[in-house]
Amino acid sequence: MDRGLPDDFTVKTAAAMAVRAPSVHNSQPWRWAVGDRSLHLYADPSRHLAQTDPDGRDLLISCGAALHHARVGFAALGWRAEAHRLPNPAEPNHLAAIELHRHEPSPDEIALAAAIPRRRTDRRRHSSWSVPRGHLETLSAAAAEEGVVLRTAEDAERYYLAVAIQKASRQHLNDPAYRTELAAWSGRHAAPNGVPSRSTPPPDETPGTLPSRLFADPELAEAPASGEDAETVLLVLSTASDDRMSRLRAGEATSAVLLAATSFGLASCPLTEPLEIRDVRRIVEEKVSGGTFPQMVLRIGWAPVNADPLPATPRRDLDDVLTPLDATDLPDRAGYPWC
Repeated sequence: MDRGLPDDFTVKTAAAMAVRAPSVHNSQPWRWAVGDRSLHLYADPSRHLAQTDPDGRDLLISCGAALHHARVGFAALGWRAEAHRLPNPAEPNHLAAIELHRHEPSPDEIALAAAIPRRRTDRRRHSSWSVPRGHLETLSAAAAEEGVVLRTAEDAERYYLAVAIQKASRQHLNDPAYRTELAAWSGRHAAPNGVPSRSTPPPDETPGTLPSRLFADPELAEAPASGEDAETVLLVLSTASDDRMSRLRAGEATSAVLLAATSFGLASCPLTEPLEIRDVRRIVEEKVSGGTFPQMVLRIGWAPVNADPLPATPRRDLDDVLTPLDATDLPDRAGYPWC
């Protein structure tokens, strides 16, 4: 970048944190382009999962999570990232342009950045410890800062959400095209994308347990059962609209909530399956999210004290996703609002 803006090491360090963001089936559907004066986030449509994510909502949420991870990374490195979202209507894959300003990082920003390499998607059962109400209020505030409403599904709302999760699981189980796509993106061992076997446990047959995706070749062992009921909290992130901007912001809020949960030591797992089928998503919209548009469900709780640490999920090499801005991209020049 130009003199007075971050050096290459800083940009690559922040980008390396950005690509640690969670994405649907670890598809990592993003690309970053570095200009002389700004950094640009693009969606990678070649990584769109057509059967899992027919309308591209999960892809936008995944990219929004990467955008928030980048903002957090730059903040901890001494740069405030001003994001101009969807800056070019003529190029729908151009999701954000980031303008950087010198900034003194706060302890909270450093703590969030430190949570990035520790965050994992933990699909295992939780312990019987309850999540403090104060933690949930902090997570709600983190979502609100991104313009997204976080709701804890309790009582009747939790019942209807569980119904939606079960219904979506059954419909996907009876969809051969979906099952084929899921198998192609899971059960991997050395691939830099997709869901590895070591990150997925076998289906939990414990009565009352919510069904999870049937990833291929699951190898992750559950901690020995304690005999007590698991205390799992279900959170729903919703937006007032359902346009592309709302979905991108929902991804940023997802990142903010997951990193805050990680900083508390909570185990977390995004659940989008009940929102990927239109009629099932409508159940969540009407019965759980109060008429707003549900974008993400998060499952959080405390991992059992004897649970083994989870390994990091592989990511693509940074050189594959971070490239110079070239003639095929939007020009990085004076006259655009982020320059």
